[in-house]
Amino acid sequence: MTETAPATSPGKRPPIVTRPAVPDERAIVADVLARAFIDDPAMSWLFPDRADRIVRLARFFTLSTRMEPDPGLWSLALADGGGIAAATMWRPPGQWKTSTSAMVLHLLPLLRTFGLTLPRALSLQSALEAHHPLTPHWYLQYAGCAPEQQGRGLGGAAIRARLAQCDSEGLPAALETATPSNVGLYQSLGFEVTDSFDVPDGPHFWAMWRAARPVT
Repeated sequence: MTETAPATSPGKRPPIVTRPAVPDERAIVADVLARAFIDDPAMSWLFPDRADRIVRLARFFTLSTRMEPDPGLWSLALADGGGIAAATMWRPPGQWKTSTSAMVLHLLPLLRTFGLTLPRALSLQSALEAHHPLTPHWYLQYAGCAPEQQGRGLGGAAIRARLAQCDSEGLPAALETATPSNVGLYQSLGFEVTDSFDVPDGPHFWAMWRAARPVT
């Protein structure tokens, strides 16, 4: 899953390289996403204190990357030096929902991650699941770019890498975002807003859907 941009002229940046993740990159992906989500409205609601949020997000994404069985489904965008600059975590059709058994298996890490905010996290999860589409699709669970690499199109490149596979398989994609500025970004990638809702006493979300495009 490597995206090759058009040839560049002198003075322009080289093409953005994308590829799947491998198992031993879980920690790097967790770090990129934890830093990318530091000001995310949903995460800010879960962890109001910013200093505490930094610690909690590191735990949360470490746990999230460990709970996912196949990092090869994630797509990464690389910085000029080859390091991971942006990461996306995807779930394949029929597997968008976190199972009860997985949550029970990881109960202690969940308690350590959320502490007294666990009821808020469960309320958030319940709201997302209640508004999630049931039609088979690829689910963009998380997408983020390291703060120092933002503004260069790396996050979009990481997302497009998986969307190319969605199109080749004739499958749609879905996501939710609580960040207003992200709505336009996702629309530029072919997503459309299909629903919006509020988590009880919490953030506002937009649910978005992208139909598969014909492969030319």
